[in-house]
Amino acid sequence: MGAYQPLLGFRDFYPKNQKILNFLCQTVRKTATSFGFEEYSSPVLEPLELFTAKSGDEIVDQLFNFVDKGGRAVALRPEMTPSVVRMIGANYSAVKKPIKWFNIAENFRYERPQKGRLRAFYQFNFDIFGEDSCYADAEIISLIISIMRNLKLQDFCVRISDRELWVAFLRATGIAEDDMIPILSIIDKSERENPEKTRNSLLKLCPEYAERLYTQILNLKTVHSIDDLNEFLVNNRLKDSTEIQERVRKFQKLLSVLDDFKALDSVVIDFSIVRGLAYYTGFVFEVFDRELSSRALAGGGRYDTLAEKLGYQHIPAVGAAIGDVTLVDFLSKKGLLPNTERGLDCFVIFEETCRSFAFQVTNFLRNNGFSVDFSMHELSFDKQFKSAIDRNARFAVICGEQEKVRKEIKLKDLITREEIFLPLDKLVDRLHVGEAR
Repeated sequence: MGAYQPLLGFRDFYPKNQKILNFLCQTVRKTATSFGFEEYSSPVLEPLELFTAKSGDEIVDQLFNFVDKGGRAVALRPEMTPSVVRMIGANYSAVKKPIKWFNIAENFRYERPQKGRLRAFYQFNFDIFGEDSCYADAEIISLIISIMRNLKLQDFCVRISDRELWVAFLRATGIAEDDMIPILSIIDKSERENPEKTRNSLLKLCPEYAERLYTQILNLKTVHSIDDLNEFLVNNRLKDSTEIQERVRKFQKLLSVLDDFKALDSVVIDFSIVRGLAYYTGFVFEVFDRELSSRALAGGGRYDTLAEKLGYQHIPAVGAAIGDVTLVDFLSKKGLLPNTERGLDCFVIFEETCRSFAFQVTNFLRNNGFSVDFSMHELSFDKQFKSAIDRNARFAVICGEQEKVRKEIKLKDLITREEIFLPLDKLVDRLHVGEAR
């Protein structure tokens, strides 16, 4: 007994790991609020139907779901999108548009744990509702890029595609409407599968179009600029399609806005990005390290029809999410994780006869925003200094009989070993000077 471990795919966050998570949360909050986003939260437990309405009954196998004591079918949320659409849908007419919300929350998926994917994970979610122009898409993409840059990441790229352009292309090619989503799913998987498997999947779904479509898909996936795209359209006799040309114009506009935001150097056009979820309706994107050596760091896109699918009115929407597991792995690989060894600002060292005086000093420093600790046991000065070093304190604040009589504090810099006497009311300013070094 007693040798308990976390459940498979779940994590304990010891202080070192919690500092890393807090660092990510602080960076996300600061960046998102600078873009005018507001933070929200929602219950971790939702009606099971909310998730099956969005993704179909097949998602049930990926959920932690059960029947509660009231006989209701419920599930731990696997993602935030259904919950935020529920919240927005219920109050859409009462909220000023556009609605720019973000969220930091733990989510749960019952799937096989593997590198970069766990059963319990944090996601940073960002959504804009009530705006159907590409400015909203550009805002979301720019926000994701800013977060990556604020984390000091450089070796990443945002791979942008357009599901509507894919749909327009398939429609112009003669593909039946019922085959659109299955073909998009095949395209989405093609990057991770053997080309022959992709070809066989197309042959099974639409044998009369498969060979020609397979070649066209391969060609479209090599397009990485608007010029390349126009050349592809000419070569495949699709230049005159009004629907396709409208999507090309929107793509050009999106890239222009991203250029204005100084984000274009982190962006590449990549039509191999389709996103597997069927509810996406426009531009989609995923963020990868440029070496493509890990899972996607982030992903998102436009989903204008999801609110209606969940029983609400039509609500234009675009969003994105960043997962903590893959992001931390990538930051660690690049040596960009924060220093988790930083300890206390101050450790108060005192003679036992001065404990009351030391506690008053401790309280004063804490009230001025410093992290401060002391020994709860009666220890010698040497052992208290050892405790200060063990706690990785920046300063020792010494409160002995000499200091009590002089009504001054001895401050010792535990890095430079410099010592100085100063009045209590000067201590805060001196500590700030030391912090700035």
